[in-house]
Amino acid sequence: MNRTRSAAGLAIVAALCLSLGSAGRLRAQATGQEGAAKPQYTMAEYNSYQACATEKNPTAQVKCLDDFIAKYPNSQLMTFVLPLYVQAYSNLKNYPKVMEYADKTAALGDKVDAATRYNAYYTHAVAWYTLISDPNNKAAQSDAAMAKSAQDAVDSALKTLPEVKKPENVADDVFNKQKETSQVTLNGIGAQAAMIQKDYPKAVEYYKAVLALDPDEPVTNYRLGQAYLAMTPPQTMDAFWYVARAISSKKATQQQVTSLKTYLRKLIANYQQAACDNLTDTQLAELIQLAGSSPTRPETYKLPSVDDLTAARKDMTIASVIADLKAGGDKSKVTWLAACGLEFPDVPGKLIEITPGSDSVELKVAFVTNDAEFQAATTPNMDVKIVGQPEAARLEKDNAVRFTATLISYDPDPNFMLHWDKGKVNAEDIPKEKEAPKRPTRRPPARKPSGRSN
Repeated sequence: MNRTRSAAGLAIVAALCLSLGSAGRLRAQATGQEGAAKPQYTMAEYNSYQACATEKNPTAQVKCLDDFIAKYPNSQLMTFVLPLYVQAYSNLKNYPKVMEYADKTAALGDKVDAATRYNAYYTHAVAWYTLISDPNNKAAQSDAAMAKSAQDAVDSALKTLPEVKKPENVADDVFNKQKETSQVTLNGIGAQAAMIQKDYPKAVEYYKAVLALDPDEPVTNYRLGQAYLAMTPPQTMDAFWYVARAISSKKATQQQVTSLKTYLRKLIANYQQAACDNLTDTQLAELIQLAGSSPTRPETYKLPSVDDLTAARKDMTIASVIADLKAGGDKSKVTWLAACGLEFPDVPGKLIEITPGSDSVELKVAFVTNDAEFQAATTPNMDVKIVGQPEAARLEKDNAVRFTATLISYDPDPNFMLHWDKGKVNAEDIPKEKEAPKRPTRRPPARKPSGRSN
């Protein structure tokens, strides 16, 4: 869309060239030359118009055109006069007037050819975009009626474009490229006009039309994601997908990539509210990789929402977590997103190994739920870090143990292992500290009488 502003001038110049290209025909009609069609205006009228057409100062040109219309209000030369107004007001950067006279030109209908009508519609659309691009013009940026008028101009331009004939002196590939560029510009403007009107489904249509011609355009992918987010209800998965498409675009700058990654990560984090940040990072990386390989989201791709995670936690136990994680599939993904970062109380197990440390104790524990499992357990499937409880070092191998800890990660099969942090062992399971044996009290030997007498 950065090219839109310069395109405004090009559209107006094209319309002006059509007018001036007919100057020879106009002069022939005015002078009554042999073979020329019967003039529908006088030579004086033609000369008055020609004076306006050759005026270089836009302010003076507008004054000249005003005088012409005051003198010849029903002139047949109006098909040439109105485009001159558009050009003059464009040079004066008076975009409301540009739109007004572009509409008057288009309203001439069959009195002008398809190229002139197309240029009028196009010019209105681009003039509106230029107007709202001014950061100080807050009124225009929120004016829904003006946006609707611009959207109508876009639709009319897109409808008229196929009727525009290729000039004889322009190569086919050049003409087709110009049409494609115009379509990208018009659909981009239409999308913004629809967004201002809060017509988000229509904005999606325009943005997709742009991406059909330029699938890797990062800004359009990002804005398409925003349009999906703005819908009621939000189309969250499609929104995430197209923001990820913008990030993966080869045309995106490093600054855009960095900014959009931060933005998309926040969207995912708010959508899921998972307790483990590293899982958000993993899903973000996976989404960007997938989106980079396909312009559209597969129906099978979804991320669990906060409601999904809340439902998964409702009847969750550590036994169900282990069963789901070992089963694999989509259920395991939801279970892990819901379970990671949660604190589970009094998890039962059989202590297989204990490693005391300087400020923590590491336990290797086999999860068990009954006596038969306890007797059979020989291999740990839980790694527990006990912090701030040095007395846990008194635990003994092959004994029952219960602990409360936070689940932080897991290793899948074939070496399944749950990893826990910030653990505390149930005090009832810690053996009492053994008292040091008392040393026997030694009495000093009794003194023998010395046998002395006084």
